[in-house]
Amino acid sequence: MYVAAERLEDVATHTPLMHNLNLSERYGADIYLKREDLQVVRSYKIRGAYNKMASLSKEQLDKGVVCASAGNHAQGLAYACKKMGVTGTIFMPTTTPAQKIKQVGMFGKEFVKIELVGDTYDDAYFAAKTFCEEQDATFIHPFDDLQVIEGQGTVGLEIFKDSNFKIDYLIFAIGGGGLASGVSTVFKQLSPKTKLIAVEPLGSPTMKKSLEAGQVVTLDEINKFVDGAAVKRAGNLTFEVCKQNLNHEIILIPEGKVCTTILELYNEEAIVAEPAGALSVSALDFLKDEIKGKNVVCIIGGGNNDITRTEEIKERSLLYEGLKHYFIIRFPQRAGAFKEFLNDVLGPTDDIVLFEYNKKTSRERGPALVGIELKNKSDYQPLVQRMKDHNIQFEYINKKPDLFEFLV
Repeated sequence: MYVAAERLEDVATHTPLMHNLNLSERYGADIYLKREDLQVVRSYKIRGAYNKMASLSKEQLDKGVVCASAGNHAQGLAYACKKMGVTGTIFMPTTTPAQKIKQVGMFGKEFVKIELVGDTYDDAYFAAKTFCEEQDATFIHPFDDLQVIEGQGTVGLEIFKDSNFKIDYLIFAIGGGGLASGVSTVFKQLSPKTKLIAVEPLGSPTMKKSLEAGQVVTLDEINKFVDGAAVKRAGNLTFEVCKQNLNHEIILIPEGKVCTTILELYNEEAIVAEPAGALSVSALDFLKDEIKGKNVVCIIGGGNNDITRTEEIKERSLLYEGLKHYFIIRFPQRAGAFKEFLNDVLGPTDDIVLFEYNKKTSRERGPALVGIELKNKSDYQPLVQRMKDHNIQFEYINKKPDLFEFLV
C-alpha cells in the first residue's frame, strides 16, 4: 500500500476527511465523510487504475492497456493513460449515456480510443478480453487485481493518516470488492479494533451471498440502479481478502433508501453523490443504535451522478419512504363521482400527482390510474380506510412490480 501511495502522490488528490455536523447531530455520533467525490475523476477509481499501470513494464505499456467499463473505472483509466502517455482502449456498452462517453474522452484525450460494443457490460467485457488476446495488450480489471486493490487501499491510508481520533466504525460500499479489500487490509493492520462495515445494494448482494456460500457465486439477476456497486460476480481475489477481513459484516441497503440519501446529501450538504457513493451514509440508519457516541467514518466513493436521473431518484425515494402511492380506482361513471372522491376521501394534505382516465359509456364503472403523494407516511392507512368507508373500489399497485412498471 505504501508503494502505491508514493506512486499516486502527484496523481490522485488527497481528498479531505470532513466532520459532518448534520449527520453527527442526527445520530448522536461523530460522523466523518471521506470525500472521494472530490477526486480528480470524481471517484476513487483513479487510484487502482494508475497504480496498476505504474506497475507494468515499459514493454507492456507500449502495447497499450484495455478495460471494459461504463462508469468510473473507464474515467480513471482514461485519466491515467493521459497522465502516463499510454495508449488505452476502453470498451463500453452502446447503452452508455452520452455524458459518460464524453467524460471518458475528455479525461483521456488523444491517448484513449472508445469502442462501443453490445448492449451490456458483459458484451463489452468479452470484446475487451478478445481485443487483448489479439493485440497482446494488458487488461486492467476494475477490481480483481492485486495492484488495483493496493491502489484503492490508499483511501484507507489517507483516512488513518488524517484522523487524530480513534475510528470506531469504518463504512464503505462493496461491489466487486476492490475498495473493500484495500481499505479493510489497511485497517486490519493499522487499526484492528475498528469495526469494518461493508454495504451492498439490496438488489445486488453479490459479496454477501458469496461469503454465505463460502465461494464466489454468480447472481442470475441484479438491480443495476446502484451501478457503481451492482455486479453479478465478485472477484476471486477480492473474495478471499473480504472473507478474511470482513467477518460477514455486510449490510444490504434498499435502492429507495439510497435515493433518499442522495437527495439529503445534496439538499443539506451540497454534496453530489452517485448511488454507490451514498451507500455508506445510507447505512447509518441501520446502525443508529450502536453508533451513538462513536467515531464513524463513511467513504463517499464517487460523485458521478447524472442529473437526468434526478426525477427517477426522487420517485424511488418517495416510494421507499411511503409518501407516494399508486392505485387503480374504479369510479362510477356519473357526474360528480370524482368530486366526491376529492371532498370525502382525499385528506387535506394529500396531493394527486397522477390521474389517467378514459370514460367508457358502456360500463358502470371506469378505471383510473391515480397517484397520490402524502405529507406523512402515517397518512396512508387513513386514506385507505376512507376509500373503504366510501365503498371505493381500488387496487393498490405499488407492490405489484410488473403492473407498476407497465402503468407508471
